[in-house]
Amino acid sequence: MSDTQNRAVIRVGTRGSLLARTQTQTIIDALIAAGHPAESVIIKTAGDASAAPVAEIGVGVFTTALRNALHDGRIDVAVHSYKDLPTAPDPGLVIAAVPPREDPRDALVSKGGQVLGELPPGSTIGTSAPRRAAQLKALGLGLEIRPLRGNLDSRLGKVASGELDAVVVARAGLVRIGRADEVTEAFDPVVLLPAPAQGALAVECRSDDAQLVRTLAELDDESTRASVDAERAVLAALEAGCTAPVGAIAEVVESLDDDGRIFVELSLRAAVAAEDGSDVIRASVVGPVDRADQLGRDLAAELLELGAGELVDSS
Repeated sequence: MSDTQNRAVIRVGTRGSLLARTQTQTIIDALIAAGHPAESVIIKTAGDASAAPVAEIGVGVFTTALRNALHDGRIDVAVHSYKDLPTAPDPGLVIAAVPPREDPRDALVSKGGQVLGELPPGSTIGTSAPRRAAQLKALGLGLEIRPLRGNLDSRLGKVASGELDAVVVARAGLVRIGRADEVTEAFDPVVLLPAPAQGALAVECRSDDAQLVRTLAELDDESTRASVDAERAVLAALEAGCTAPVGAIAEVVESLDDDGRIFVELSLRAAVAAEDGSDVIRASVVGPVDRADQLGRDLAAELLELGAGELVDSS
């Protein structure tokens, strides 16, 4: 059924974790508030069934099952953590909305409320992302970085139990599940650049469902979409997967022209780190908001000229 007006309820697919269900509920609530009945449908994914690191079980492991459910008609809409999506588009599907972004920064949760600089050398830090691990090692603080999987509750539980001294997770996830008060330190991107699209959601549906595409487009935030497009363009141009040690952050900022008039631009920063933390290559660019994708590709080209390709290939 392709007409939203004739569809009794929009079926919104989600993973079963607390974070995924909470994120999806925000989309369902927005649809209902706009007069479009909607309900959640839990889809099990291979990532939920495995305890292996994401780098081992594969890029897109959390999104493939949702996309399959879209293709075969079990759901009408899928809600993804945008940073989990492969950069290559899925034929027949479209990102119909990118809602306003939550805080994109990485966050430290440590026992005793210590910030990163207060943790003594040898402290154990858990993280699921090679990007975070590489950037943390590059700080040269003598920390022991350990791989980490599981939902947010289990990750935080490893700190509470004393198994780890701290964990680094996306602050957005903690905000969404109501546990932002447990953040010890939110990292400035100068210290730790977040993953491309971190904190953003991707609301996806079948591209041939024109009415639903229009309905979902009501939830789109232009500034968030431009920022995410630029960040993911860096990742795509570097031919790096979502688990690669690549960080990027973009934001729409106000600038002044020569006549003192205010206009908006897109500011984009990115970094590529060696997996062992021995090197970090950084670059930045500012340009028109409507050229987000090209800005990302231009910045990736600059990173490659600086030698980023060798760091990505070695990870």
